Amino acid sequence: MIGLLGSILSIAILPGCDGHSEPEVVPQARDEGSATDGRPAVRVVFVGTSLTEGYGLSGPDDAYPARLQALADSAGWPVRIVNAGVSGETSAGALARMDWILSRPADIVALEVGANDGLRGLDPSELAANLEAIVDRVTDRLPDASILLLPMQAPPNMGREYTERFRDAYRGFETDPRVAFGPFLLDGVAGVRDLNQADGIHPTAEGHRRMAGVVWEVLGPLLEDVLEDRGIHHVPRP
Repeated sequence: MIGLLGSILSIAILPGCDGHSEPEVVPQARDEGSATDGRPAVRVVFVGTSLTEGYGLSGPDDAYPARLQALADSAGWPVRIVNAGVSGETSAGALARMDWILSRPADIVALEVGANDGLRGLDPSELAANLEAIVDRVTDRLPDASILLLPMQAPPNMGREYTERFRDAYRGFETDPRVAFGPFLLDGVAGVRDLNQADGIHPTAEGHRRMAGVVWEVLGPLLEDVLEDRGIHHVPRP
């Protein structure tokens, strides 16, 4: 699979996925939807970069977290998807936000963390340490929550040694019992011209639709498990 944002072979280091520097203030996370039938909603929080925030799209409804909300809604599942993506954020920035993000309960915490580390050429060992600290923080604050890790890939122009070290920062979690190890978020989207905006970096609305399908293959079963634990059985998959 081509590396993260593989179409931008001429770009070595960018300030962030959207060309913006890391924000100094914490934005309000968006609740993309909520249960309406009185059942307690399964709350899923997506921590991520501009890829999660939906940079460059016509609106938040086109971003993949909102499309995941639509999939859950179509099945009649009481699920609330919270989009906590921040453009330009590094893994260190995500770690700095975790206490605020975890100040409210969550049943599943999904992590799209590290894209900007790769674009900036930051040390993969620091990425690994930040990911470990984030997982530890979620486990400590929300011991009953499931953690979904969506591994990222470094741009191939960073060189083979760097891209391998970057992958290794995630591979350590493949056997971590605390973590559901997901697929590469941009699988089938990175490097495909028609699925990315003019900057060659950020997916289009159709790209986000495909990203939602990639994530749903792992998120769907996690949601089913939580619903089963709450006594909601035999719910149809969308």
